[in-house]
Amino acid sequence: MSVHRALCLTCLLFSIGVAPAQIPVDTVQQLDELVVTANRYKEIIPAQTLKGEEMERLNSFSVADAIRFFSGVQIKDYGGTGGLKTVNIRSMGTNQMGVFYNGIQLGNAQNGQIDLGKFSLDNMEEISLYNGQKSEIFQSAKEFGSSGSIYLSTYKPKFKDGKNTNFRAGLKTGSFDLFNPSIIYEYKISDKINTSFNAEWVNASGKYPFRYRRVRPDGELAYDTTATRQNGDIDASRMEGSVHGYLNDGLWKVHVYHYESERGIPGAIVNNVWRRGERLWDRNSFIQGVYQQELTHQLSTKVNWKYAFDYTRYVNNDDKLIHVDNIYKQREIYFSWANKYALSPDWDVSMAYDFHWNGLSEYMSISRGTHWFSAATAFSLAGSLKIQASLLGTYVDEETRKREDVIDKKELSPALFLSYQPFRKRGWIFRAFYKKSFRMPTLNDLYYTDMGNAYLLPEYADQYNAGVSCDITRNSKFLYHFHFGMDAYYNLVKDKIISYPKGQQFRWTTLNLGKVDIRGIDVTGRITFNLSDGCFLTGKLQYTCQQAIDITDPTKNYYRHQIPYIPRHSGSGIAMFTWKTWSANYSFIYVGERYNQQENIRYNYTQPWYTSDVSLAKTLMINSMKMKFSAEINNLFSQDYDVVLNYPMPKRNYRFRVSIEL
Repeated sequence: MSVHRALCLTCLLFSIGVAPAQIPVDTVQQLDELVVTANRYKEIIPAQTLKGEEMERLNSFSVADAIRFFSGVQIKDYGGTGGLKTVNIRSMGTNQMGVFYNGIQLGNAQNGQIDLGKFSLDNMEEISLYNGQKSEIFQSAKEFGSSGSIYLSTYKPKFKDGKNTNFRAGLKTGSFDLFNPSIIYEYKISDKINTSFNAEWVNASGKYPFRYRRVRPDGELAYDTTATRQNGDIDASRMEGSVHGYLNDGLWKVHVYHYESERGIPGAIVNNVWRRGERLWDRNSFIQGVYQQELTHQLSTKVNWKYAFDYTRYVNNDDKLIHVDNIYKQREIYFSWANKYALSPDWDVSMAYDFHWNGLSEYMSISRGTHWFSAATAFSLAGSLKIQASLLGTYVDEETRKREDVIDKKELSPALFLSYQPFRKRGWIFRAFYKKSFRMPTLNDLYYTDMGNAYLLPEYADQYNAGVSCDITRNSKFLYHFHFGMDAYYNLVKDKIISYPKGQQFRWTTLNLGKVDIRGIDVTGRITFNLSDGCFLTGKLQYTCQQAIDITDPTKNYYRHQIPYIPRHSGSGIAMFTWKTWSANYSFIYVGERYNQQENIRYNYTQPWYTSDVSLAKTLMINSMKMKFSAEINNLFSQDYDVVLNYPMPKRNYRFRVSIEL
């Protein structure tokens, strides 16, 4: 997309006043009370969250980069600014993760994977990750269906007294010829309606030096490559706008999103040869809205809706392969209606219905209609024991010209969540949950050319979790805040669907794995010291120990072997120091040894990797203008590593940012 076209579309969206907003300052307190009442039980299983200044200091360029600091998460990263980045939690698989953008789930385009590298942090207010599901009952039926959920929340405008507008602009530049400007404009139309607009452009060559060394099991050197990564360029623009309206006992909002990109797909480095012929064009657009109203003191209702259109063009001009030029178009229609009723101050019930239609065209007509029905209850006993139970019914109706039969699938998925707080003033909470989940293969899994498997079986999972946490906050003490959490979990997945690239990043092989036994422990800790007035030191540690083994067939060589790309040990550490207008950050990520194929033999062994990142930031106030400067060094020790075999990651690289706020 050219700069001229991007600017034209930016002006068009701005002129019609489409943009997100928040309630004015004078009515914030009233609306906060409404939300708290609706979400009374949400802390049964608390989320891992990143927000505000902490998220800014993590040397993260995209949402995928930031999520690496959550425990239990596995990231697949194919390198560079424009490389594909997918995530799964506790080895459940990427498609078991529900990714919700401002409360409504994103569709699965391109291989059924959500590429989190597309979503910038410039307009992101908070990222939350839930194991099992979001712990509240006033939500859409579809939200009860995921094995884990990621919630992405964009900025909500906050206006100071006497101000009707806010403006923020930023520019990032650095290694790989990165040029990344962005703007956010917010406008208060009235006390009841606010708007916001956000635009961003990312351009980078994606070229970075690397050294890639491969040794055979007998110790002989297979190859040792030193070169510059090619075909990793990206030219992408993103524009978003929304309107928020507020009622006496409710709210409504409409959000518009458009993303357009052209990028190269860097090939795998194999025997000193890598392909450079693949290119990808994307256009992802959607419009979505929500209406929420408290009809009486006991009854609340919420309606969500969405229309999305995705366009993908994939070209392979590699002279050693058959020329490919395919276009894929995908449309989605989504509607949800949820209702919550308070039987008593400590007991709520809810019901919801969702409908989702998905159509895929690629030389054929494929469509799927899915209905979800949910019933849930949540109650509290003596203020210490909280219980939430839900039952989700899923009905799938699919039609395609590629097979004679029509898929007709019905499933029930129960879930039970418990939370117990024995000592209210000491911050200790014990929690546990059980959840049964089910998912159909996506249309991409089943039918995409040269990748789909039309006879994939649905995937079933049982999740068990038990944990404990402790939170202590002492605002006026040297020990400002302390948090500790530990969870032990067991997941049993039947007919697990896995996908992996077969030589080309866009074209994947998809199959059922059979049975997978997953056991693990997640540990998190956080401590903040108040060193003096305006001076804080925060440390954060996360560790995961996980065994995810294939128990499908005892006669196979890989029976009870760790499944591909799942490390037994992984973790992260963060140290943040703030003093008045200065801030410094150090972050460390470690991923232990893994295997890149089903057999855990020496030939398939993939070495552990770690990275260290540092950043320094300074904030200045010039009259009413706030300016911020930051500098980052990523992969400080210039380690050679790859997250996915044969896809080398960048060595030491740099990024600089300047932003202004009016």
